Amino acid sequence: MAEQAGAAGAGAPLTVRYFAGARAAAGRSEETASGGRSLDELLVELTERHGERLAAVLKVASFLVDGVTCHDRRAPLPAGATIDVLPPFAGG
Repeated sequence: MAEQAGAAGAGAPLTVRYFAGARAAAGRSEETASGGRSLDELLVELTERHGERLAAVLKVASFLVDGVTCHDRRAPLPAGATIDVLPPFAGG
């Protein structure tokens, strides 16, 4: 059973890329996070790392997982995935 728990938490690190207001709120354009989790779990970690300013952006952002819109935020993320954080964009 311990082997299964270790395998579930294993996996290549995730790459998180921030765009526009998300980049400003996170204070960086990209970072890595440990794999073996869902998008919802990743967002909790990112909020803990960067605080309420990023949390506010994450609440209204859209997310791409390896270039595809994420519709199930509780599904496990693929090992080594790239997650794009896209806040609402203003036009003009």
